[in-house]
Amino acid sequence: MNSDSPAVQAQGLRRRYGSTRGGGFTAVRGLDLTVARGELFALLGTNGAGKTSTMELIEGLARPTAGTVQVLGHDPHRERAALRPRIGIMLQEGGFPGDLTVAETVTGWARSTSTPRPVGEALDLVGLADRAGVRVKQLSGGEKRRLDLAVALIGRPEVLFLDEPSTGLDPQARAAVWQLVRDLRAQGTTILLTTHYLEEAEELADRLAIMHHGQVVTSGTVPQVIADRPARISFELPEQPAEPLLSLPGAEVGFQDRKVTVRTRELQRTLTELLGWAAERGVTLHGLDARSATLEEAFLAIAAEAAPPEPTEPDTQARTAPRRRRTLIGASR
Repeated sequence: MNSDSPAVQAQGLRRRYGSTRGGGFTAVRGLDLTVARGELFALLGTNGAGKTSTMELIEGLARPTAGTVQVLGHDPHRERAALRPRIGIMLQEGGFPGDLTVAETVTGWARSTSTPRPVGEALDLVGLADRAGVRVKQLSGGEKRRLDLAVALIGRPEVLFLDEPSTGLDPQARAAVWQLVRDLRAQGTTILLTTHYLEEAEELADRLAIMHHGQVVTSGTVPQVIADRPARISFELPEQPAEPLLSLPGAEVGFQDRKVTVRTRELQRTLTELLGWAAERGVTLHGLDARSATLEEAFLAIAAEAAPPEPTEPDTQARTAPRRRRTLIGASR
């Protein structure tokens, strides 16, 4: 396969649960997605947006209802025997037997790969080297997540799928996982992750996509995604001004008592005019805060603005759609 070709390419991807004659639910609706080799791509969305269903299609854990998907040039469902040794998958829950030790669990998965990392190396990468002899059922929730990650990394994957990788981790462990993910990307690993932590996407992702109602509604770098969202300036006046606040072209000015909020798409220009207005009148702008739009603001606005798809079938089965499989599918020989 050409090294310049995408690591992941999905076109017109759809996934439907239930009957096409009614009573079904379409979780993924004509999704297009491209992830370049060596890229870290984050897939975001509200609960029920279709992230997990999309990941399962790309990982080959389910067959699409319509559309095509390729990972490293292979259909991940039909050609999984060829693809499995080249990918790693971290599910939301690994579901490992509780009576096995950490080392036994990772050793078992290492035996199912052709060129595994040493077990000790995999455990050291995720900070579990000192827990090797502990039974899985005795691990904390955060330690179990790190065990899930160790198993996903055991086969030295070219493409790594991470579904909510830092859920349940304390801040120190989360920072360590973030650094590990950065290191893997620097070594050339392609990474596709889902997360509810928008800070995680901002910190790690080269590009991201936001899903809503089974579709990608926006994608790009973080600056591209937030570019259309207004910046915000806020401050408090010593007293309600006797004259109207100066005209700020392209800005919206809102008052709540003495608290003023200004929204603008030209932050520098608006802030310059505002400071000039205050200086001319000797007005102190208490608590002055000026900031560009954040990914969180863009995410919330998209979730609020994006209209649901036209109802072409009943939604009655949405709540009974299959849950994320709890057993990790490892690499085959």
